[in-house]
Amino acid sequence: MLELRGIRYQPATATRPVLNSVDLQLAPGAIGLVAGRSGGGKTTLLELIGGLADPDRGTILWNGDPLKARQRRWLCGLVFQFPERHFLGLTVGQELRLGHRRLEQEKVAAVLELVGLAGVGPQQLPEQLSGGQQRRLALAVQLLRNPRVLLLDEPTAGLDWAVRDDIVGLLQALAEDRAVLVVTHEPELFHGQAASRWRLEDGHLVDLSPQATAPTGLLTMP
Repeated sequence: MLELRGIRYQPATATRPVLNSVDLQLAPGAIGLVAGRSGGGKTTLLELIGGLADPDRGTILWNGDPLKARQRRWLCGLVFQFPERHFLGLTVGQELRLGHRRLEQEKVAAVLELVGLAGVGPQQLPEQLSGGQQRRLALAVQLLRNPRVLLLDEPTAGLDWAVRDDIVGLLQALAEDRAVLVVTHEPELFHGQAASRWRLEDGHLVDLSPQATAPTGLLTMP
């Protein structure tokens, strides 16, 4: 269980907190969705969870244990909105092997099959892939680390409608055995797929999940 308790964060250049008294709980086996306007702090939220920054106040826990930034970096896999800007390998094969001393080819092949890149050769250049394939490659890189929490920043932005549907379906499959948290300004694409939903507004996280907004027994998403 991923849990945030009372998270507050204010960058040095900001006049007020980007995140203020943020609470969140997300269990493995489900997609969590955070919606909100661009520039509202959604990416910052993922960076804090993923260990790229520390909150000014509050605690981030996994299964009840508080985590330091280094522990969160091991726990989480973060896929940025424009993953192609973060590729370091000259080829697809190099990108997949970065950070691994030893990596079995069978494991690589299984992950590529899982994300729909089985036909992509290891010598292909990442910049030659389509936008959807680049998102899948970024996912494959993180899945090879076997993260317990998968964090995705605007995973459908800039993709055509058919590819968007494919990505949403893929994330639903990946959420079967890990916690998946998606931030997006296109929440309608995930209608019916997200078990937990929040809206980030003025630094506060508003719970839109069924149990928070609907009477007992009513499972329709807002």
